[in-house]
Amino acid sequence: MIPSRDVARLIEIMAALRDPETGCPWDKEQSFASIAPYTVEEAYEVADAIARLDLADLREELGDLLLQVVYHARLAEEIGAFDFEDVVEAITKKMIRRHPHVFGDDEARSAGAAKGFWEQIKAEEKRERGEDGPSRLLDGVSAGLPALARAVKLQRKASTVGFDWNDARRVVEKLREEADEFAAELDRSPNQPERLADEIGDLLFVVANLARHVNVDPDQALRQANAKFISRFGYVEEALAADGRSLEDAGLNEMELLWQLAKKRE
Repeated sequence: MIPSRDVARLIEIMAALRDPETGCPWDKEQSFASIAPYTVEEAYEVADAIARLDLADLREELGDLLLQVVYHARLAEEIGAFDFEDVVEAITKKMIRRHPHVFGDDEARSAGAAKGFWEQIKAEEKRERGEDGPSRLLDGVSAGLPALARAVKLQRKASTVGFDWNDARRVVEKLREEADEFAAELDRSPNQPERLADEIGDLLFVVANLARHVNVDPDQALRQANAKFISRFGYVEEALAADGRSLEDAGLNEMELLWQLAKKRE
């Protein structure tokens, strides 16, 4: 099979991989549930390539993510639920409907997107799907989101009805309060992880809220912190190796000194 720039070829490849007789043994065994973790992983790898400004890698990662869409669509097609073309039709329909100020008539385009416009459109879509029963404000925030991203969406949703601080400094005060509560719980229950987990959850929730107030993606910020940690720790390890020693040979004080040198190098 010859590679192609046409997405139809990718769909053909996936069909061949899933063929009951001649397909790939691994691919034939997969299901929605077994593939889902790879879908999430590929989305994160796309975000990582963007963070590194590596456009060559981004091209590859976007291809991997597209494969996930084709994979799920193929699984659905096999049980008669929908196919890839249905996925394309659904998203194009949604984008056209949600952007009448771009694709609508002259009156809609001149009106632009008013405040609350998206919420109104989404509510109409829910009614069309028969989901027009009573619901709470936060019910629409997907439970499948990564925890930090979900925290931000929950907070943003609550802010639409005024349940929010107008000053990031107020959030910093709350962060200090939660840190003090964790310290107190640590003194009371040092060997009860479930109680400490509750306090740590509160801390992380407030950190996500603080990030939202200053327009920072907390997940991206944490990825940057991870990269920074790797870089600094690598410097500590290399500095010791240059002296003919290993990490195990050094004490915490010496490693901390090298850590500070790594920070200065940045």
